[in-house]
Amino acid sequence: MVKKLREPKEPIDWLKYENEAMEGGSLVVCGVDEAGRGPLAGPVFAAAVVLHKGQIIEGANDSKKLSEKKREALFDVIISEAADYCIASVDEKTIDEINILQATYLAMYKAVSGLKRKPDICLIDGNRQPPQISIPCRTIVKGDGLSMSIACASILAKVSRDRFMLEVDGQYPQYCFAMHKGYGTALHIELLRQYGASPVHRRSFLKKIEGIPEYKG
Repeated sequence: MVKKLREPKEPIDWLKYENEAMEGGSLVVCGVDEAGRGPLAGPVFAAAVVLHKGQIIEGANDSKKLSEKKREALFDVIISEAADYCIASVDEKTIDEINILQATYLAMYKAVSGLKRKPDICLIDGNRQPPQISIPCRTIVKGDGLSMSIACASILAKVSRDRFMLEVDGQYPQYCFAMHKGYGTALHIELLRQYGASPVHRRSFLKKIEGIPEYKG
Protein backbone atom coordinates (compact mmCIF):
# COMPACT_ATOMS: atom_id res chain seq x y z
CA MET A 1 0.00 0.00 0.00
CA VAL A 2 1.47 3.34 -1.06
CA LYS A 3 1.11 6.12 1.45
CA LYS A 4 -0.23 9.34 0.04
CA LEU A 5 2.05 12.19 1.00
CA ARG A 6 0.37 15.21 2.52
CA GLU A 7 0.79 18.39 0.59
CA PRO A 8 2.73 20.99 2.58
CA LYS A 9 0.58 23.65 4.19
CA GLU A 10 0.69 27.11 2.74
CA PRO A 11 2.56 29.50 5.04
CA ILE A 12 0.31 31.89 6.94
CA ASP A 13 0.19 35.44 5.66
CA TRP A 14 0.18 37.01 9.11
CA LEU A 15 -0.57 40.49 7.76
CA LYS A 16 -3.34 39.51 5.32
CA TYR A 17 -6.17 41.08 7.32
CA GLU A 18 -4.14 44.09 8.44
CA ASN A 19 -3.11 44.81 4.84
CA GLU A 20 -6.66 44.38 3.57
CA ALA A 21 -7.87 46.87 6.16
CA MET A 22 -5.19 49.37 5.19
CA GLU A 23 -5.95 48.93 1.51
CA GLY A 24 -9.53 49.81 2.41
CA GLY A 25 -8.40 53.11 3.89
CA SER A 26 -7.77 52.24 7.55
CA LEU A 27 -4.58 53.78 8.91
CA VAL A 28 -4.76 52.41 12.47
CA VAL A 29 -5.65 48.70 12.64
CA CYS A 30 -6.22 47.10 16.02
CA GLY A 31 -6.24 43.39 16.91
CA VAL A 32 -8.43 42.29 19.83
CA ASP A 33 -8.63 39.02 21.77
CA GLU A 34 -9.62 37.71 25.20
CA ALA A 35 -8.44 35.15 27.71
CA GLY A 36 -10.32 33.42 30.49
CA ARG A 37 -13.89 32.88 29.33
CA GLY A 38 -13.99 29.30 30.59
CA PRO A 39 -12.41 29.22 34.08
CA LEU A 40 -14.38 28.81 37.29
CA ALA A 41 -12.51 31.65 38.99
CA GLY A 42 -10.94 35.03 38.34
CA PRO A 43 -11.54 37.79 35.80
CA VAL A 44 -11.79 37.65 32.03
CA PHE A 45 -9.01 39.62 30.33
CA ALA A 46 -8.86 41.27 26.92
CA ALA A 47 -6.12 43.07 25.01
CA ALA A 48 -6.01 45.39 22.04
CA VAL A 49 -2.82 45.76 19.98
CA VAL A 50 -1.89 48.19 17.22
CA LEU A 51 1.22 47.24 15.24
CA HIS A 52 3.31 49.43 13.00
CA LYS A 53 2.57 49.04 9.29
CA GLY A 54 4.12 45.80 8.04
CA GLN A 55 5.30 44.79 11.52
CA ILE A 56 5.81 41.12 12.37
CA ILE A 57 6.55 40.03 15.94
CA GLU A 58 8.73 37.00 15.32
CA GLY A 59 7.29 33.88 16.95
CA ALA A 60 3.90 35.36 17.79
CA ASN A 61 0.97 32.98 17.35
CA ASP A 62 -2.23 31.88 19.05
CA SER A 63 -1.24 31.96 22.73
CA LYS A 64 -2.63 28.44 23.25
CA LYS A 65 -0.05 27.09 20.80
CA LEU A 66 2.89 28.59 22.69
CA SER A 67 4.68 27.45 25.83
CA GLU A 68 4.41 29.58 28.95
CA LYS A 69 8.07 30.54 28.63
CA LYS A 70 7.59 31.64 25.01
CA ARG A 71 4.46 33.63 25.87
CA GLU A 72 6.27 35.43 28.67
CA ALA A 73 9.18 36.36 26.38
CA LEU A 74 6.86 37.56 23.62
CA PHE A 75 4.80 39.60 26.09
CA ASP A 76 7.82 41.82 26.79
CA VAL A 77 8.63 42.15 23.08
CA ILE A 78 5.07 43.12 22.17
CA ILE A 79 4.64 45.81 24.82
CA SER A 80 8.06 47.19 23.90
CA GLU A 81 7.72 47.18 20.11
CA ALA A 82 4.00 47.57 19.30
CA ALA A 83 2.74 50.98 18.18
CA ASP A 84 0.10 50.85 20.95
CA TYR A 85 -1.58 48.36 23.26
CA CYS A 86 -4.03 48.19 26.15
CA ILE A 87 -4.94 45.34 28.52
CA ALA A 88 -8.23 45.31 30.43
CA SER A 89 -10.21 42.96 32.65
CA VAL A 90 -13.66 42.42 34.12
CA ASP A 91 -13.83 40.77 37.52
CA GLU A 92 -15.69 37.66 38.62
CA LYS A 93 -18.43 39.59 40.44
CA THR A 94 -19.34 41.45 37.27
CA ILE A 95 -19.21 38.18 35.33
CA ASP A 96 -21.80 36.78 37.74
CA GLU A 97 -23.96 39.89 37.36
CA ILE A 98 -23.99 40.29 33.56
CA ASN A 99 -22.84 36.82 32.31
CA ILE A 100 -19.54 35.84 30.75
CA LEU A 101 -20.40 36.83 27.17
CA GLN A 102 -21.34 40.38 28.17
CA ALA A 103 -18.31 40.57 30.47
CA THR A 104 -16.06 39.53 27.57
CA TYR A 105 -17.60 42.22 25.37
CA LEU A 106 -17.02 44.75 28.15
CA ALA A 107 -13.37 43.74 28.60
CA MET A 108 -12.76 44.07 24.85
CA TYR A 109 -14.47 47.47 24.80
CA LYS A 110 -12.31 48.66 27.72
CA ALA A 111 -9.15 47.46 25.96
CA VAL A 112 -10.00 49.24 22.71
CA SER A 113 -11.10 52.39 24.54
CA GLY A 114 -7.83 52.45 26.46
CA LEU A 115 -5.66 52.77 23.36
CA LYS A 116 -3.87 56.08 22.91
CA ARG A 117 -4.27 55.78 19.14
CA LYS A 118 -7.93 55.56 18.12
CA PRO A 119 -8.32 52.63 15.69
CA ASP A 120 -10.00 53.01 12.32
CA ILE A 121 -10.94 49.32 12.45
CA CYS A 122 -10.77 46.44 14.94
CA LEU A 123 -9.91 42.87 13.95
CA ILE A 124 -11.63 40.71 16.55
CA ASP A 125 -11.02 37.05 17.25
CA GLY A 126 -14.23 35.02 16.95
CA ASN A 127 -17.54 35.54 15.21
CA ARG A 128 -19.18 38.22 17.35
CA GLN A 129 -18.57 41.94 17.61
CA PRO A 130 -18.93 43.59 21.04
CA PRO A 131 -21.93 45.93 20.67
CA GLN A 132 -20.20 48.61 22.75
CA ILE A 133 -17.50 49.09 20.09
CA SER A 134 -18.88 51.66 17.65
CA ILE A 135 -15.95 51.81 15.24
CA PRO A 136 -15.89 49.39 12.26
CA CYS A 137 -14.95 45.82 13.17
CA ARG A 138 -14.12 42.63 11.33
CA THR A 139 -14.59 39.35 13.17
CA ILE A 140 -12.22 36.52 12.25
CA VAL A 141 -12.83 32.96 13.43
CA LYS A 142 -9.57 31.56 14.85
CA GLY A 143 -8.07 34.96 14.15
CA ASP A 144 -5.40 34.48 16.81
CA GLY A 145 -3.78 31.98 14.44
CA LEU A 146 -4.29 34.08 11.30
CA SER A 147 -3.69 37.73 12.16
CA MET A 148 -0.49 39.13 13.67
CA SER A 149 -2.21 41.86 15.68
CA ILE A 150 -4.83 39.44 17.07
CA ALA A 151 -2.11 36.90 17.94
CA CYS A 152 -0.26 39.61 19.87
CA ALA A 153 -3.47 40.58 21.68
CA SER A 154 -4.00 36.91 22.52
CA ILE A 155 -0.57 36.72 24.13
CA LEU A 156 -1.01 39.92 26.16
CA ALA A 157 -4.41 38.82 27.45
CA LYS A 158 -3.29 35.28 28.31
CA VAL A 159 -0.07 36.27 30.08
CA SER A 160 -1.81 39.05 32.01
CA ARG A 161 -4.50 36.68 33.24
CA ASP A 162 -2.01 33.97 34.17
CA ARG A 163 0.04 36.49 36.15
CA PHE A 164 -3.10 37.64 37.95
CA MET A 165 -3.97 34.06 38.88
CA LEU A 166 -0.46 33.56 40.27
CA GLU A 167 -1.10 36.52 42.59
CA VAL A 168 -4.45 35.00 43.59
CA ASP A 169 -2.62 31.73 44.34
CA GLY A 170 -0.67 33.61 47.00
CA GLN A 171 -3.92 34.79 48.60
CA TYR A 172 -5.71 31.44 48.40
CA PRO A 173 -2.97 28.77 48.22
CA GLN A 174 -5.38 25.97 49.15
CA TYR A 175 -6.89 26.06 45.63
CA CYS A 176 -3.58 25.62 43.73
CA PHE A 177 -4.49 28.38 41.24
CA ALA A 178 -0.87 28.46 40.03
CA MET A 179 -1.36 24.97 38.61
CA HIS A 180 -4.73 25.26 36.85
CA LYS A 181 -5.26 29.06 36.56
CA GLY A 182 -8.86 28.67 37.66
CA TYR A 183 -9.95 26.16 35.00
CA GLY A 184 -12.24 23.32 36.02
CA THR A 185 -9.70 20.55 36.38
CA ALA A 186 -10.38 17.50 38.52
CA LEU A 187 -7.97 18.85 41.15
CA HIS A 188 -9.68 22.24 41.21
CA ILE A 189 -13.13 20.72 41.64
CA GLU A 190 -11.84 18.42 44.39
CA LEU A 191 -10.43 21.45 46.24
CA LEU A 192 -13.68 23.37 45.76
CA ARG A 193 -15.56 20.52 47.43
CA GLN A 194 -13.03 20.54 50.25
CA TYR A 195 -12.77 24.28 50.91
CA GLY A 196 -15.88 25.82 49.32
CA ALA A 197 -15.98 28.68 46.81
CA SER A 198 -13.55 31.51 47.54
CA PRO A 199 -14.31 35.21 46.96
CA VAL A 200 -12.65 35.00 43.51
CA HIS A 201 -14.77 32.12 42.24
CA ARG A 202 -17.51 32.74 39.68
CA ARG A 203 -20.65 31.67 41.49
CA SER A 204 -22.62 31.45 38.24
CA PHE A 205 -20.12 28.87 36.95
CA LEU A 206 -20.46 26.60 39.98
CA LYS A 207 -24.21 25.95 39.89
CA LYS A 208 -23.86 22.61 38.09
CA ILE A 209 -21.11 21.30 40.36
CA GLU A 210 -22.52 19.33 43.27
CA GLY A 211 -21.14 19.18 46.78
CA ILE A 212 -19.54 22.64 47.16
CA PRO A 213 -19.90 23.82 50.79
CA GLU A 214 -19.74 27.33 52.20
CA TYR A 215 -16.31 28.98 51.98
CA LYS A 216 -13.96 27.75 54.71
CA GLY A 217 -11.38 30.54 54.46
